[in-house]
Amino acid sequence: MITSKEYRERIKALKPNVYMDGELITREDPRLEPGMNVIALTYDLPHEEQYERVFTATSHLSQEKINRFCHIHRSPDDLLKKQEMTRLYCQKSGGCIQRCMGVDAMNALEVITHQVDQVHQTEYHERFLDYLRYFQEHDLCANCAQTDVKGDRKKRPHQQADPDLYLRVIERGKDGIVVRGAKAHNTIAPYADEIIVIPTRFLTPEESDWAVAFAIPADTEGVKLICRPTAFRPRILLDAPISHFGDVESLTIFDDVFVPWERVFLCGEQEFGGALALLFALYHRHSYTGCKPATSDVLMGMAALVAEYNGIEQEKHVQHKLAEMIGVAELVYAAGIAAGVQSQQAPSGTYVPEVVYANTGRRHAGESIYREYEIVADLAGGLAATLPLEGDFISEETGPLLAKYMMRNPEISAEDQHRCFRLINDVVCSAIGGLTLIAGLHGGGSPVMEDITLLKNYDMEAKKKIAKHLAGIHS
Repeated sequence: MITSKEYRERIKALKPNVYMDGELITREDPRLEPGMNVIALTYDLPHEEQYERVFTATSHLSQEKINRFCHIHRSPDDLLKKQEMTRLYCQKSGGCIQRCMGVDAMNALEVITHQVDQVHQTEYHERFLDYLRYFQEHDLCANCAQTDVKGDRKKRPHQQADPDLYLRVIERGKDGIVVRGAKAHNTIAPYADEIIVIPTRFLTPEESDWAVAFAIPADTEGVKLICRPTAFRPRILLDAPISHFGDVESLTIFDDVFVPWERVFLCGEQEFGGALALLFALYHRHSYTGCKPATSDVLMGMAALVAEYNGIEQEKHVQHKLAEMIGVAELVYAAGIAAGVQSQQAPSGTYVPEVVYANTGRRHAGESIYREYEIVADLAGGLAATLPLEGDFISEETGPLLAKYMMRNPEISAEDQHRCFRLINDVVCSAIGGLTLIAGLHGGGSPVMEDITLLKNYDMEAKKKIAKHLAGIHS
């Protein structure tokens, strides 16, 4: 396992291929720093004794201690520890820990490459295991590039006026393949070591060129990362842990990118494209049963704190709102526990979360995120949006006046009350707050995708049999 210092040095040594606001930048650019600070937690905390049990694992390949973000889940306990790890990390960063998509993609590839080999007598699984050894040995950080830009939503990949609107193979050669296309919504891409590409949907026999999965270094020739940074507002004097974090989203363009065969894990076996897409989504939705309860923890903590500072913590309507937030956080987390306990071992030996519980948890989280923000805004009041800038609190002229009129509970200092509202302003009324809302709804699949998955996998006929029995219907 490496440290955050080694991680930063490795990322900053990558060749420039990050574009931001019309400019080609290096990975030394300060706009990437808040996102890198999030990932740095995942490299430093595993070395601390209090976190070692959860944040590290034993590789089933090398038997060495590794970062759990590089681990393949070989038992239900592995899935439970990944969920626990994700919640703890997200509590530390105040939001998405970002590195989960890499481990989720790796687990999906481990299962699917084995399945493809059994049907087609290919060598994908052995290739993947070689890559996994490399991935674990170097403690790599990966982005999963799944979502295609899709073009005309009414048309399939092979029906698009421009076939590149879904990433595809345009050339197969002796040494590898060449791909072209773009992937959207790629969190962490500009400060990840590797980009793992997988399909985004089920594919028909005409769509074998779009059935492709591979892993490449993030600075591979032809890869262009067009990025949008989002971070919490910088502080002047009121430094706080959350002010150091943020993330960067990338529209990742593959402009005739060469991928060597040893890094190709699916190429043309279209019947497995959808299976790989869904399995990654399943693992990722299970990760959401860790990160979304942490988001609820953060919002709940702010709601309870501001209610205390406003002197209304014992009011019945406040208690009901906090109980509602507890229900969201712990039901989502419980669904993830159930998905881990009820997981099934795939033929390759890797454990797969139970699909109904994982999707139920993710669906509940997505449908509740706006309500949770509403509760915080309700209890905080308008000051969450109209809080004067920090410089005005520091000013010799206006600072004492703001401290005077900021006061609520006289037993709590003006500075602490200011810090509370500054936190709420940063989290709820900011660009990153808006991003978190949309990510909370759509990340890992919007609620309608969970609906589709639940209806496909749920035994509704068994429920109808119960109703027929109780009604005395025998047909």
